[in-house]
Amino acid sequence: MSFGLTDAPAAFMDLMNRACRPMLDRSVIVFIDDILVYSKNEGDHACHLREVFETLRKEKLYGKFSKCAFWLHEVQFLGHVINADGILVDPSKIQAVTNWSLPKNPTNVRSFLGLAGYYRRFIQDFAKIASSLTKLTRKDVKFVWGEDQEKAFQELKSKLTQAPVLTLPDGPDDFVVYSDASYLGLGCVLMQRGKVIAYASR
Repeated sequence: MSFGLTDAPAAFMDLMNRACRPMLDRSVIVFIDDILVYSKNEGDHACHLREVFETLRKEKLYGKFSKCAFWLHEVQFLGHVINADGILVDPSKIQAVTNWSLPKNPTNVRSFLGLAGYYRRFIQDFAKIASSLTKLTRKDVKFVWGEDQEKAFQELKSKLTQAPVLTLPDGPDDFVVYSDASYLGLGCVLMQRGKVIAYASR
């Protein structure tokens, strides 16, 4: 596929999703040209890898061997670290948040919320905490950095640097959703057997 075409990434992603559909969310995650194969044990992993290779060969898709890594126990993928314990925020992203300077205008606030918001599932009550910052991004609101904004900014930074390890779902059973609502926002947490899988809020 030619580089530079506007729709090239979307078209290629669609091709990869169609090719890998039987394996998606079972043993494979695809993002454009990255294929992440995951398994519970080495025997399953060998089978899953074989299935991926056969699919790529059948679809006439080729991988560059020098860009492949096999039999990893931990992998960095789309700003996350994934291992047997669960999903963590990539330490390099935590460093970027820690070093983020004080926002001086709505554009700065949007940029910070963009990065922090990408990891919102790691932060309980994200929307509630970020509400005073979110208000500053509205066109009809004058930019005034006050105590509430400073508190929210520092709290989000702190929570991201101490983000929990999120558990990967294990089978289809024993899921529990706890929810809470107030005038300031809605929040919930998805858990399985007492372990947090994700937080959500708005």
